[in-house]
Amino acid sequence: MTRKIGESAWIDVSSHDLAAVKNFYTELFGWTFEQLGEEFGSYNLIRNGDALVGGAMDVSGMTCPMGQSIPSVWAVYLAVDDVDARLAKATEHGATVVMPAEDIGDSGRMAMIVDPTGSPISMWQPRDLDGYDFTGQPGSPVWFELMTHKFDDAVSFYGSVFDAELVPMTEPMEDSSFRYVTNGGEDKASWGLGDATGVMPEDAGGWRLYLGVESCDEAVEKIGKLGGRLLDGPVDSPFGRIATVADPDGASFQICAMSEAVPEG
Repeated sequence: MTRKIGESAWIDVSSHDLAAVKNFYTELFGWTFEQLGEEFGSYNLIRNGDALVGGAMDVSGMTCPMGQSIPSVWAVYLAVDDVDARLAKATEHGATVVMPAEDIGDSGRMAMIVDPTGSPISMWQPRDLDGYDFTGQPGSPVWFELMTHKFDDAVSFYGSVFDAELVPMTEPMEDSSFRYVTNGGEDKASWGLGDATGVMPEDAGGWRLYLGVESCDEAVEKIGKLGGRLLDGPVDSPFGRIATVADPDGASFQICAMSEAVPEG
């Protein structure tokens, strides 16, 4: 296990029209998809060139434990040392188990919970598969964050369950009252946690995935032509020009052109 406990480790997208979604991301990022076979539920590994990005799964006809249809979403996984022990700790701290721990062949062991803020988050205990490859290149994951109206509850939960070392962000923000912390400081930060109160509606919060692009505006235009949608933005930030978008099946994510960063003020 090369990642620290609590670091971002994996992403995957659930889709009801996987063929259309695969075409969308192939055209947008140049991704390739490798189907693993029926023993893995026809799960696909996603690569950006040689770099491993995450996974994709067809969830057509599948339901959650409570009986509702599995939505088309991007899921974020955090690294853990022992899924079963961390699940027990998570429930002690107010989480609900959505998917109990299970082995994924020799790759690792996973589980999914809904944290006390109402946000789904998955756990990944690596074996042969440590996680995605961080390259910082267009088409690869560049950031993750949880935006929530229950900021203090989230700080307590992720510190207790995932050993998160949350420190205030050092980059000055235009709104000095906005609370934002990162798991690790400066160059070691693996994800962020922001207080969404007054920033976005409560039902718009949750874990967010940022994928790198060369030009935000050009990517937004291309996403529209490929059947996706612009949900919010683009906006400038000290970290890049950012937009919230959705693929043709409705799974939302953020795009970020880090080369287009604009300092505050």
